[in-house]
Amino acid sequence: MEILPFLLAPFLASLILTGIHAYLGVHVVERGVIFVDLALAQIAALGATIAILMGMDPHGSGAYWLSLAFTFAGAAIFAFARTRRGHVPQEAFIGIAYAVASATAILAMSKATGETEHLKDMLVGNILAVSMHDVAKTAILYGVIGIFHYIFRKQFLLISTNPEEAEAKGLSIRFWDFLFYASFGFVVTSSVAIAGVLLVFCYLVVPSVGAMLFADRIGRRLAIGWIMGTLVSALGVYFSVLFDLPTGAAIVCTFGAVLIVMFFVHLLLSRRHKIPIEDATPMRDARHHVPQ
Repeated sequence: MEILPFLLAPFLASLILTGIHAYLGVHVVERGVIFVDLALAQIAALGATIAILMGMDPHGSGAYWLSLAFTFAGAAIFAFARTRRGHVPQEAFIGIAYAVASATAILAMSKATGETEHLKDMLVGNILAVSMHDVAKTAILYGVIGIFHYIFRKQFLLISTNPEEAEAKGLSIRFWDFLFYASFGFVVTSSVAIAGVLLVFCYLVVPSVGAMLFADRIGRRLAIGWIMGTLVSALGVYFSVLFDLPTGAAIVCTFGAVLIVMFFVHLLLSRRHKIPIEDATPMRDARHHVPQ
């Protein structure tokens, strides 16, 4: 019981991550750009590495804004990488950007060996080290981004779900894509510093994938994703205390276990719905072949 107050800030941070990432995950899954957050996170890490080489404090505002600038550059690349006819999948450009950013960061780190531990902390993250001040600051930032997405929700959802119709209505796909990825960059740059790449990726993708197993409408997916993220966060924090495990890794593994359970539940429900239909067909055929 003594450790519960210590875990309050990490748990609140995980709830905030659930709120924004479950929503963004719906867009990411619909767009088919599953690994965009990993690519943007690596680009942000590259910016942090360059900041270290320039003598900046890796935890200071200068390094943050430089990382954000690199993330905006990546957002512009991803926005313009979407071709009208789709000769080259956008995911290919995202993968290339991730590989190049990773290699460049490795080269840059080789020149700043004394500061690589700071970069490792940013990539791996340590959600247990988050403070209530960090929680409040992150909540305000994500709240502003959430309001921005709510105001322009029709444009973002239409481009994510039906880009052809959005283009027919006169919307600039590349402009709105840039706004989406730029706002996404704000989230990723801040989230990775708190929770690390793996946990951020799970909050982004797993709730949306789990929700797609049971719902087709966006509203229901969001509701399922938020509920799943909240329950998994609570379970992950609880297991980390119960078994003395790293909190971030515990939440990631809990996400995987819960998703597996949801998948089997989905298979069970699907089979129950199909059995009556399959059984009904032979019965109908048999009635037609009853001897007169």
